Amino acid sequence: MIDLNGPGCGYVVLGDNLDVLPKLPDGSFQLIYIDPPFNTGRAQQRRTLRTRRSDQGDRRGFGGRSYATVETGRKSYLDAFDDYLGFLRPRLEHARRLLSEDGTLYFHIDYREAHYCKVMLDDIFGRECFLNEVIWAYDYGGRPKGRWPAKHDTILVYVRGPKRHYFDQDAVDRAPYMAPGLVTAEKAARGKAPTDVWWHTIVPTNGKEKTGYPNQKPEGVVRRVVQASSQPGAWVLDFFAGSGTTGAVARQLGRRFVLVDDNPEALAVMYRRLGTDGTCYLDAAGRPLRGPVAAPDL
Repeated sequence: MIDLNGPGCGYVVLGDNLDVLPKLPDGSFQLIYIDPPFNTGRAQQRRTLRTRRSDQGDRRGFGGRSYATVETGRKSYLDAFDDYLGFLRPRLEHARRLLSEDGTLYFHIDYREAHYCKVMLDDIFGRECFLNEVIWAYDYGGRPKGRWPAKHDTILVYVRGPKRHYFDQDAVDRAPYMAPGLVTAEKAARGKAPTDVWWHTIVPTNGKEKTGYPNQKPEGVVRRVVQASSQPGAWVLDFFAGSGTTGAVARQLGRRFVLVDDNPEALAVMYRRLGTDGTCYLDAAGRPLRGPVAAPDL
């Protein structure tokens, strides 16, 4: 079992979350945020590219110069399940067990499965524990002509106990008014408390937080979650950790974290992102990882 009373601010665990979650103690986490695979039915990939000058290049640049594109890396995972709800249910049952009495679960999903997952979460947590449906709206990607382009994700929010959950709206970064001319100058300068619709860009291609991991979520979205639903020093859990955004944000805000993922590529990304200062890397049995498991100096 992971010692949540030990030193340091966080743990990264390499293993199947269904093996790891039973080893975590009941009621230990004030906040659980998960962004599981969306069951899109295809492999999710992110390629890393570099360009160099070449007379036989595949693209033209300034002054007609020729450049060649070279792939320097590729990260991927298969996002397809025969029984998606059967895959999620035991993990979400553990999530409920692991939440503290004032704890909150944020479940991040897209339009393909959101309605089915809502019914399942109602069954696990109880409909009275449903708090919010948050919509993260963005504007990128393809625009099909045969239907309205899908440009939002859904975040379903459930609490461990009705009216006992921790929520601090004043701790959340405020958002600009969409029509600042309709409010006083003082209000426009202060901004407004976010609603249940969050307009936020994706991770910019050249942004400093970009890791190259597929479907990485922006820190700004996760920051709102951590600010509102956890106190400084609280434990935060993400058992579909991917690129480690939850851990990065939790550490910035003075929270402690446990991140779980079974993909060695994800572990390598998190190792580069979080380093070893206060972060321990473990296998599914809770043993420290040694040797070149995912990063050459881990």
